[in-house]
Amino acid sequence: MSPFRLGVGDAAPVQQSATTCGSACLTVARMLANPSFADWIVHGDLGQTSTANERFAAYEQVVAGRTNGVIGPGGRLQPPWPRALGTPPWGARHEIEFGASRPGTRYAVGWVRLSGIPALGQAYDDLHRRLDEGRPALLYIGNAWLPRHVVLAMPGATCIDVYEPSTGRVVGLPRQTFVTRRVALAGWDVPWCIVGPR
Repeated sequence: MSPFRLGVGDAAPVQQSATTCGSACLTVARMLANPSFADWIVHGDLGQTSTANERFAAYEQVVAGRTNGVIGPGGRLQPPWPRALGTPPWGARHEIEFGASRPGTRYAVGWVRLSGIPALGQAYDDLHRRLDEGRPALLYIGNAWLPRHVVLAMPGATCIDVYEPSTGRVVGLPRQTFVTRRVALAGWDVPWCIVGPR
C-alpha cells in the first residue's frame, strides 16, 4: 500500500459542507499520516457500495463531532463549540495529535492576527521549517474581523503547500502573500491562527 501524498496542482477531496473546511483538512491530514485510512477513503472495503466522496463526507462528520464536542479526540475534555461556526483551534489541535499526524507529534495554537510583518515572516519561516511528511499544520484565515476558513499547510519545496478544501486543490503559499495578508484562499486573505507542530 503506497502512502497518500499531495503536491501543488494535485486534486484532493472537496469539503462536503459550508462549515467543514477544518474537518476536511483534518481528514486529509489523517490520510497523509495513515496509508490504510487513505486507502479506505479512496477505495473502500471489499463489497462496500459507498463512493469515496460519501466516505470522506461521513468521516468529516465524525471529525466534527470530536473537535466540537465536550469530549474531544482521545477522550480529552474541551470547551464545546457550535458546529455551525466551524472547527475550533483547540479541537483541531486535539484531533491532529490524535492520529492525523506522525505519532508523538505535539501541536500548539499560535495566534498571528495582530502580528506585524516581521513577526508574520518569522511565523511563516518557523512553520515552513517544522512541516515535514506526516506533520502538517492548520492555518486559519479570514478577514480583518474574523477567522472564516481553514486550510492544511504541508511541506513544499520553495514555499508552503496548501490543501484548499473548498476547491479540492493544492496550491503554493509564498511567504510574501502570507506576511502582506494577501493569502487569497477561498476569498480570504488574513492569517489568524496556526495549529502547528512544536
